[in-house]
Amino acid sequence: MKRVCKQRFFQFLLDAPPAWSYNATMVDETLLGGMSADRGLRYLFLDLNAYFASVEQQEHPEFRGKPIAVVPVMADTSFIIAASYEAKRFGIRTGTMIGEAKRLCPDLILTKGNHPMYGSYHRRVLDAVESVLPIEAVCSIDEMRCRLIGEEREPARALQIAKKMKRTIKEQVGECMSCSVGVAPNPFLAKLGTELQKPDGLVIIRAEDLPDKLHALKLTDFTGINKRMQIRLNAAGIFTAQQLCSADRLHLHEAFGSIVGEEWWYLLRGFDLPGKGTHTKTLGHSHVLKPSLRTDAGVREVLIRLVQKAAARLRQENLFAGGLVVAVTGFEKSWKVTLPLSPTQDSVKFSEALLKAWESRDFRRPRGAAVTFYDLRPPAAVTPSLFDTAEDRSALNHAVDDLNQRYGKNTVFIAAMQNAKDAAEERIAFNKTWLFSEGKGDNEYIDTFRGVPRTKT
Repeated sequence: MKRVCKQRFFQFLLDAPPAWSYNATMVDETLLGGMSADRGLRYLFLDLNAYFASVEQQEHPEFRGKPIAVVPVMADTSFIIAASYEAKRFGIRTGTMIGEAKRLCPDLILTKGNHPMYGSYHRRVLDAVESVLPIEAVCSIDEMRCRLIGEEREPARALQIAKKMKRTIKEQVGECMSCSVGVAPNPFLAKLGTELQKPDGLVIIRAEDLPDKLHALKLTDFTGINKRMQIRLNAAGIFTAQQLCSADRLHLHEAFGSIVGEEWWYLLRGFDLPGKGTHTKTLGHSHVLKPSLRTDAGVREVLIRLVQKAAARLRQENLFAGGLVVAVTGFEKSWKVTLPLSPTQDSVKFSEALLKAWESRDFRRPRGAAVTFYDLRPPAAVTPSLFDTAEDRSALNHAVDDLNQRYGKNTVFIAAMQNAKDAAEERIAFNKTWLFSEGKGDNEYIDTFRGVPRTKT
């Protein structure tokens, strides 16, 4: 009886067909049990505009108002990792090949990414936001979320808070640091709000604004819909945001191929679903090869270097990997191999697996390399093998890590990566906020900070 009452209660709230009519596609009870029926404003989401490029313009006044692009290496065959809005007007985006970007905009200014500096600015942005409203979650280097409570949930008050937050960032971090803010009943819609108005936008999405306010978006503007998912939705007859919003739960379940589609049905209508726990699924590093390393020997050294770096990070996070993926991207032909392993943290074991697989390589004209550890497990989930001696090297691996941390990166390293030991410097991807340090002095940033002083005199 209690379950039936709960279902009928949500049936009334959602103005939808009875939940039991959906049979196997019905949202499970844990989802219903944690969902709030309150569709008032609850979240503020902040997205820094063209973050890496904006930091560069803040640090370098001569870049301001000009088309600039942040790049990993100064090579026409590499790709843009961030572009200023002045550059975006020429059609330059993240992922545009540098040579093509220079063709689109002959006056384009290229600058090599300074990731320690981006981390420093990130911390200053956090301080500025926290001075206005507590941060509930830091989602990435350029995104964060705050929860609204009490009178903060009133539209007029939420608008006032959002304006103050935008103003405070410019006052405390720098005039070039603009952001788009979305305010909505759930984090999903609040993030979407930042996509509706860029740059320097401020959008409030109320339950009564739905779904009309979302109709202007492209499918790929929705977080979680990449090109592959877009194709899947198209196959289900969903081509526009309007069709996505008007689809019923059964249709969305079939389109997404899982319960996720039903969750979207609720999210698009402003309901706040309970959060899901997250865990690290993979860990790895990639590197765009500079021209001098685009040889067979150069790729091999870089891959060994990436394995050593990723293994050290694996040990720092106290995880074991049950497999390794090795990939080389080529201009003419790429190569990728998956190597299942008994769970380990051992650098030597990873390197041996890599070198054994190396014999099967068939890439041509390499331009990038990557390694990824998968099937990550905590120590408690690992059963040591009676026949594997890799655990005997545990003390050796940790001793090497300790020496590098104490005396500096590459104090001790594998000879096979001699020419590539300084390759694959740490970079901040947009879904992370910190830099892994391989040793004393690694990724330290002398903070010149060209923003305004934190405290006014």
